[in-house]
Amino acid sequence: MARIAIFASGSGTNAITIIKNFLNSKNTIVSLYCNNPSAQVVQKAPLYSVPVVLFSHSDLYDSDVVHAKLCTDKIDVIVLAGFLWLLPPPIIASFSGRIINIHPSLLPKYGGKGMYGMNVHNAVIQNREKESGITIHMVDEKYDNGSILFQAKCQITPFDTARSLSKKVQALEHEHYSPVIAHFLDTLQ
Repeated sequence: MARIAIFASGSGTNAITIIKNFLNSKNTIVSLYCNNPSAQVVQKAPLYSVPVVLFSHSDLYDSDVVHAKLCTDKIDVIVLAGFLWLLPPPIIASFSGRIINIHPSLLPKYGGKGMYGMNVHNAVIQNREKESGITIHMVDEKYDNGSILFQAKCQITPFDTARSLSKKVQALEHEHYSPVIAHFLDTLQ
């Protein structure tokens, strides 16, 4: 049985989908960590009995507050679900090979600092790509750089906009992220 911490920064659609999918699992979502007190996910997670840990930039980078809380909670795996900050080296070192992220493009295309959400979809549409999708990958010290665990694709039509593409990609995220996490957890057993 794995103890999971989810990190999120915004509306939390992926985080809540994961929480729902793991409600009756042998693995436990212990807590949701959020750097944005006004994020919608802060109100949503407690509805599923998942406590929220709010933290500041300083808590993550200048002190040991977040790292210590993860250790106190005996977290086994960290899942990033719309979390926009790069994790600091001490957390990456402590949880090496046990931090997973999802990205809304087919990496290595459209990854890196500043490439998230609509920024990605706008770039994909502007470059007239024929397909996009999701990449679920391990986390290391660089944005969107870790080894790829899974990718799923969607076709882009000439009529797609960044908004319509975001809906296609989000459907892939909700369909695939939880099963890939579950499979990853099985490999840790």
